[in-house]
Amino acid sequence: MSSTDSSRPPVVSEAEWRKALDEQVAREKAHMRAGDEVAAARRRLPMMAVKPDYAFAGELGQETLLELFEGRRQLIVYHFMFGPDWEEGCPGCSWVADAMSHPAHLHARDITFAMVSRAPLPKLLAYRKRMGWRLPWYSSFETEFNVDMGVTVDGEEHHGLSVFFRDGDEVFRTYTTGRRGVEHLGSHWTYLDLTPFGRQETWEDSPDGWPQTKPYSWMHRHDAYPD
Repeated sequence: MSSTDSSRPPVVSEAEWRKALDEQVAREKAHMRAGDEVAAARRRLPMMAVKPDYAFAGELGQETLLELFEGRRQLIVYHFMFGPDWEEGCPGCSWVADAMSHPAHLHARDITFAMVSRAPLPKLLAYRKRMGWRLPWYSSFETEFNVDMGVTVDGEEHHGLSVFFRDGDEVFRTYTTGRRGVEHLGSHWTYLDLTPFGRQETWEDSPDGWPQTKPYSWMHRHDAYPD
């Protein structure tokens, strides 16, 4: 953009700029508070029972949906678009995966994260190595998981995200989103807000009995969490 571009915002005095900035910050804070209300409603969504015995191919062999929780109570699955006959993963899903950081912070809040695609496991692992990711990735090849989750429709792949909750050996689907609903993924706060337990901090509006601690008191560097 050149200095004479007429499409640029106006140049104003410091007083005018700060007034406009204060108005914008007020809008952003209202947006944030509205987001808190949306997250509180999400924590109260009803749950739908799903089969815990879907079989996935993983690095440790065949694992069920129940086993994907790794003993934790909440599971976030990113439905990564990678069809069985594809040679590489979806560029858009790759953007989402690039933004995913260390899972220890999610583990500290009783959440496991995993990606699931229909491509056979060797293709997934080869692409993960190429992209430099360390994210858990499972193949749902030759299962009905993607169809049941609504991310493979008439043979066409779709991206999306599903949240699951475990009560003993029972598994429930609590939330799902797709399309532009995944655009903001990347921040740990975002992922926490998608789960039934939420951030688990005392300021949150959560159902009675949900676990909560003082804000930030649980946070550590990712190599310092207790086992």
